[in-house]
Amino acid sequence: MQIARVLGSVVATQKNPKLEGAKLLVVQPVDVADQPRGAAVLAIDAVDAGIGDRVLVVQEGRAAMLALGRGTAAVDAAVVGVIDSVHLEE
Repeated sequence: MQIARVLGSVVATQKNPKLEGAKLLVVQPVDVADQPRGAAVLAIDAVDAGIGDRVLVVQEGRAAMLALGRGTAAVDAAVVGVIDSVHLEE
């Protein structure tokens, strides 16, 4: 899992039938200081996240499919949690 920030949403008029009704989000992976890390990715939203939210993302196909409960749909990344806060111990 990794931390990401939701940048926006994607509207697709045609999708794989197993993804009908799924919300697609553009998320930017970030570090714990909320600084961008790598390229933005497209992820399916499993938790009703919104633009600007800090979220947990899985980027492994099998884990994403299991989190969404969508069987064998072609999924590479899924938003699986909305982060309220991060606490680090030194």
